Order: sequence, then structure tokens, then C-alpha cells
Amino acid sequence: MRLILVRHGQTPANVEGILESTVPGPGLTVLGQQQAEELVEALADEKIDAIFVSSMIRTHLTAAPLVAARGLEPVVRDGLREIAAGDVEGRSDEDSVHQYVHTLLAWCAGDLEVRMPGAETGQEVIARFDEVVAEAESLGVDNVVLVSHGAMIRAWTAARTSNVDLDFVSDHYVVNTGIVVVEGSSGTGWEVESWLGESVSEAAARGVTSDHSPASEPLDD
Repeated sequence: MRLILVRHGQTPANVEGILESTVPGPGLTVLGQQQAEELVEALADEKIDAIFVSSMIRTHLTAAPLVAARGLEPVVRDGLREIAAGDVEGRSDEDSVHQYVHTLLAWCAGDLEVRMPGAETGQEVIARFDEVVAEAESLGVDNVVLVSHGAMIRAWTAARTSNVDLDFVSDHYVVNTGIVVVEGSSGTGWEVESWLGESVSEAAARGVTSDHSPASEPLDD
């Protein structure tokens, strides 16, 4: 099975560098709407059997043009929502961003018992995403789009795929409407087929896609 993981389009919080994980949260900027429209062409060659979105409005708006183009009814699942920022919700200062990213990367290193202060543990975060993946698998189809969030996609791929690890996700984030394609199954295991249009080895050779500055890291939200 192929899971096509898509990050939502640009939001005002992305522009302002704010950690934003409230539900339903903000919509898209003008650029974000344009990115959503362009997603239709980006996925034109993909067979899509189902589209899932998170409980956050930015994923609904991002999926809308694709939903219209394919004539599919989106399935809304809270398990796809962004990793809650907890105690640092709504902040953009360096210390808050560091706390959020440090916790995310601890999970990517395999320490899922760590709790985001004021929010979920890594185990809880991965488990809720796993539930949606299991539901997608139960449909018995070949290709499912999951419109989710940058930090969530990095955390899940690091935890559940065989060829993406802490080192990779530390240097590679997911741009707005970036696409990560994963192949396999929960039973046999998952592998990243492509990360933003490149194989994992190509992306790793190309190097860092994020400067890890306070302004850039929250853009994963």
C-alpha cells in the first residue's frame, strides 16, 4: 500500500513563526490557497483511492481542490492533527521553539515516553496516527492521501519507517504542501519511497532543508 503524506498549505502562523496547534486553528494565506491548488497538478499522475484530513481547518482547505478534482469525500480524523505544543502554544521565542523541537527529536530518536510539556507523549502521538493508518489499510485500496502536518509527518516516519531516522529528520523538514510517499504495511513495515520528490538517499546527499532557526522550525506546524 502507498500512503501519500501531504503537509497543509501555508498559514498565517507559519508566516509569523508561531507554534500553533489549536483545533480547528487558522486557515490558509493567499499563498497557501495557491499551494493547495497546485497540489492537484503535483498529484495528477497518482491514483488516489481515498483522502483523509486532520481535524484542523488548514488540512481541509488544502485538500479541497484535490477533493473536487477527484470527486472524493474527505475522511476527517483527529489522529492526523499536529503535535500539540502544550505549554508553549502560541509562542515564537527561541526557548519555546527549542522545547518543542527538542521533544520532537527525542521521539524521532526512539524515546517515545518523553512528554511534550503540557501535552502528549510520543507514544500517544504515534499511536493516534497509527490508528488512522490502520483504518486506511482496512479499506483494502492501494493509494491513500493523508493530509497532515509537518512535525507529525516527521515524527511518524522516524518512528515507523525503516529508512528515515533522527539524523534525516533533523536535517529535513516538510515544506508547505510537501509530499512524502510511504510504501508497505503495518504488518510488514513501511519505507519512505520519496521525500519531497526525491529518494531518501538523494535527499540526504543534498543536505539540510531547514536552518533550524527559531523562525523556521515552527513552520512545521
